[in-house]
Amino acid sequence: MAEQQFRYIIRIAGTDIRGELKLPYALAAIKGIGVTTAYAIIRMLGLDPEMRAGFLTEEQVKRIEEAVSDIRKLGLPAWLYNRRKDYETGEDKHLIGAELIFHARRDIEREIKIGSWRGVRHKLGLKVRGQRTHTTGRLGMTIGVTKKKK
Repeated sequence: MAEQQFRYIIRIAGTDIRGELKLPYALAAIKGIGVTTAYAIIRMLGLDPEMRAGFLTEEQVKRIEEAVSDIRKLGLPAWLYNRRKDYETGEDKHLIGAELIFHARRDIEREIKIGSWRGVRHKLGLKVRGQRTHTTGRLGMTIGVTKKKK
């Protein structure tokens, strides 16, 4: 058996992943996949979560890439998906990368268009999720205190 070659950078789902990281944390570097989802994917594929990403073989990288591109094929529960009951189709999806950013931006634009409370807050550039705004979230330059001339 040949000695395993270590790679410092691995490309999965259009993202460069550092080879020194353990597998769940390496997969969490992909936008749209968190540590919990990464652990679920790794367990379903039968990989070791303690393994470093740099020791993955080409075949394992290919299996991970296929699993990440469509998590529904793995048979994971729907509560792990990041887009349940999609607004347009009504189905459960799990989006990654640019697709996730695109859909989130489109959701915000829809809220602005229909004039919902969240849409108005987005439009005005204010906090959306009920945070305090009296003392935080101020924009613009700070004005300091000036001393009086003697």
